[in-house]
Amino acid sequence: MKRNFILLLIMLTLNSSILLSQNQDFLFMVEQAIKAPSGHNTQPWLFKIKDTCIEIHANNSKKLAVVDSDDREMFISLGCATENICISALETGYNTNVEIVDSTVIIHLSKGETEKDALFGQIPVRQTNRSVYNGKIIPDSVIMQLFKQEGDKNKIKLYCWQNGSKEYDDITKCILKANIVQMQDKAFVSELKSWMRYNKKEQDDTNDGLSYAVFGAPNLPVFISKPVMGSMLNAKTQNKSDEKKIKSSSHFVLFASETNAIDVWINLGRELQRFLLKTTASGISSAYCNQPCEVKGLAEEMAKILDIEPGKPQILLRIGYGEKQAYSKRKPLNSVLID
Repeated sequence: MKRNFILLLIMLTLNSSILLSQNQDFLFMVEQAIKAPSGHNTQPWLFKIKDTCIEIHANNSKKLAVVDSDDREMFISLGCATENICISALETGYNTNVEIVDSTVIIHLSKGETEKDALFGQIPVRQTNRSVYNGKIIPDSVIMQLFKQEGDKNKIKLYCWQNGSKEYDDITKCILKANIVQMQDKAFVSELKSWMRYNKKEQDDTNDGLSYAVFGAPNLPVFISKPVMGSMLNAKTQNKSDEKKIKSSSHFVLFASETNAIDVWINLGRELQRFLLKTTASGISSAYCNQPCEVKGLAEEMAKILDIEPGKPQILLRIGYGEKQAYSKRKPLNSVLID
C-alpha cells in the first residue's frame, strides 16, 4: 500500500514537472508571437494555452473600426503571430499543425524530431522601419532569394516592382491619393491619434500604439509634442513625407489574394511574416504603405492599374536599405490564459 502511494506520488511529481516544462515552452512561443507586427501596434491577440495546443483569438477590444473596418489587417497580424509560434516551436523541439476554426487559430504541438528554422534569430530584431532609406537598389539576386518559395500558396500571390518602373510610379500615385482621402476623414485621424504615444511616459505606460520614438520625434512633454505631432496629420505634410521615403526606397512589394476571408488573411499573415524575417536576415528594411489597400474602392483601382491577378491587394510594403530605428513596445505576457 505504502509502495503504491510512493509510486503514485512520483508519477504525479513527474507529470507536474513535465506539464510545468511544457507550459514554459508554450509561454516562450507566445513571447515570440507578440513580437509580430500589427496595425497601429495594437497587438490585437489573445492567447490560450492548453495541454497540446496554443489558441490565438482576436482581441475585439483592439479593433481599428475606421482604418480596418473588415478586420483584414487584424487577422493578418494574427497570422504573423502564428508563424512566429511555428518557428519558435521548432526551436524548442515541437512539431506544429495549424488549424483555423472560424476566427480562431489553433496550433497543435507535439514533441518530436524537428529541424530548426534559420529565421528564428530574426524574430527579436525584425522591425518596421519608417525612416528615409539610403536610395540603394537591392540587387536582383537578393530579390530572387527573398521571393524563393514564397507566394503562390493558399491563393496568395506576391508582386515586386523596382523604383523607377512605371508600376512603382503608379503605386506612388495611389498612396498619395489614399493619403488625401484618409487625412480628410476626421474619424480616421481621431482613431490614429488615439493610438499615438506622444512621449516616453505614455509609451511605457501603455506598451502599445505608435510611439513618438518610431517616428524619430524627441521625448517632450505631452502638451508640447501632442499639438506638434497632431499638426503634421494632414494630407500635404503626409504626402511630402511619403514621397521622400518612397523615392529613397528600392522596391514595392505587394501581397494579394484571390478572395477576402479570415483563413486567407491569416495564411497571408504567415507568409508576410516569413518574408519580413527574410528581409531582416538580408539587412533589408521594410515599412508599410497600406493606404491604397485600406481605402474603399482604391484597392480595386490599384489592382486594375497594375493588371494583377489575383486582384485583391492586401499588404503593400516598401523595402530598401535603412539605418535601424527605435523598436515599438510590447505588452507583457498578461493576456495568456493557461487552461
